[in-house]
Amino acid sequence: VQLVESGGGVVQAGESLRLSCAASGSTSSIKRMGWYRQTPGSQREVVASIMLHNGAENDAESVKDRFTIDMDYARDIVFLQMNSLRSEDTAVYFCSALWGTVETGLKDSWGQGTQVTVSS
Repeated sequence: VQLVESGGGVVQAGESLRLSCAASGSTSSIKRMGWYRQTPGSQREVVASIMLHNGAENDAESVKDRFTIDMDYARDIVFLQMNSLRSEDTAVYFCSALWGTVETGLKDSWGQGTQVTVSS
C-alpha cells in the first residue's frame, strides 16, 4: 500500500485545514488508517484513526471536538478535517495504513508527511 498526503499549509490560529491521504496498491487489505504528527525532537503521536470494517474512530484527547477523521471508501482516501487550529497543532502530519492478509501478515505503510503550521 502506498500513501500520498496533501493539504498541509500555513494558517492562523482558529482557522481550518483539511488533509487528504490517497491510498493505492493493495487497498482491499487495509484494516485501519490513521493520522499521526511529529514535531522536531519529539516522538510521532497518533492524532486519529479509523477502522475500515466498521468505521470506528479513535481520536487523541488533544484534538477531540476539533479534528474529524473520515474515509471515502470508493476512492480509498482518508481525510483529516482540522478546525479551531492552535499553535500547538503545528507539526508534520503523516498518514498511515495497517494492511495485510493472513498470508502476508500485517504491515504498516506511511506517507511522506505534510507540514501544518499554525501561527498565533
